[in-house]
Amino acid sequence: MLLYRLLVTIFALGVLARLVLKRDWQALQQRLARSPAEPGPHLWLHAASNGELASIRPVIDALRADRPDLPLLVTCNSTTGVALAERWGLPARLAPLDLWWVARRMHRDWDVRAHLTMESELWPHRTLACPGPVFIMGGRLSEATARGWRMLGGLHRRLLQRIAFVSAQETGSATRYREAGLPEAAAGPVVDLKALYAADPRHDVALEAVFDRARTWLAASTHKGEEEQVLAAHKLAREAEPGLRLILAPRHPRRGDEVEALIRDSGLDCARRSRDEPPAGADIYLADTMGEMPLFYGLAGRVFIGGTLTDRGGHTPYEPAAYGAALLRGPDVAKHRPGFDRLEAANAALTVADAEALAAGLNALSDPEKQSAMGAAAQAALRPQADARELVGAITQRLDAAS
Repeated sequence: MLLYRLLVTIFALGVLARLVLKRDWQALQQRLARSPAEPGPHLWLHAASNGELASIRPVIDALRADRPDLPLLVTCNSTTGVALAERWGLPARLAPLDLWWVARRMHRDWDVRAHLTMESELWPHRTLACPGPVFIMGGRLSEATARGWRMLGGLHRRLLQRIAFVSAQETGSATRYREAGLPEAAAGPVVDLKALYAADPRHDVALEAVFDRARTWLAASTHKGEEEQVLAAHKLAREAEPGLRLILAPRHPRRGDEVEALIRDSGLDCARRSRDEPPAGADIYLADTMGEMPLFYGLAGRVFIGGTLTDRGGHTPYEPAAYGAALLRGPDVAKHRPGFDRLEAANAALTVADAEALAAGLNALSDPEKQSAMGAAAQAALRPQADARELVGAITQRLDAAS
């Protein structure tokens, strides 16, 4: 523990020095747990940033419904995460530094009755100072992280003995938690929180009249360097399937002008969603808007998952799978490996390496029945061991026992 305190103090001094130099007094107050607290007991939820926070939204909603007597306090390491929580109507702060006296102040001022942390965000002083049970959701413990903890002596085992419940995001992490000292009674189901995503059916009658789902594919969240391959694949696939339609949704809509230029340079034309241009008759529908991906998922029977033909690590397969689409993906899936491994084991997605393979995959899935079958297989492969209600049930059971 002495080594950890030395390391975290050095880290804290660096953070505080940067905030002083930037004259960011609000952030400084929050990092020291000195910002005003709201009265009454709280459940303290910590997430690294907005991505982790978004993945636990179903659990948050279920907790708010089940335990209105125990409101949530949210902390994040990033200002974007704090802003997201505030948009949901939750009190949110930048995460306090994990100094013993700062953690004690946070627990005291917010009357914290329990602490829920996400993924690998297990902080010793916050954990040991908590007066109630501590939970880990979407727990992630890599072999490298486990080795790092072992360098700190018995600290990790001491922390894990303090944990009331862990739901790991994949089986490897679940095994490493137990090997590191997690009590068997605290080991919960393996659930990748992104698997809790539920389809958000949206309808646009005008678009549904233009796009036959069985004859439409979506290139979702593409990155620079992928659109060229997507466009080449579309041209090749149309040779065998002349009526094929493409909705192209770049990951960053601000690239709309750039992607439109690529489309026109390839000899195709497009209609842009951001300009409210009608898609009928256009070769490509360029979906360069924010927040409308559920609509586009609903229009396409085949979905290529972007970021997988580049070095971006890919994007989540859970969202397109929730809409029953047949999935295609490139080889780079490092950021969502557990989900893609489950798809591969179930033969529930096609892996493609280039434009030619993508075109061949699209043509192989031209039959609507094949699309439906592969979509159903993907949903089955990605179904979590427990849903948000079950996870919240495990949390509330332990909260009731503690009280």
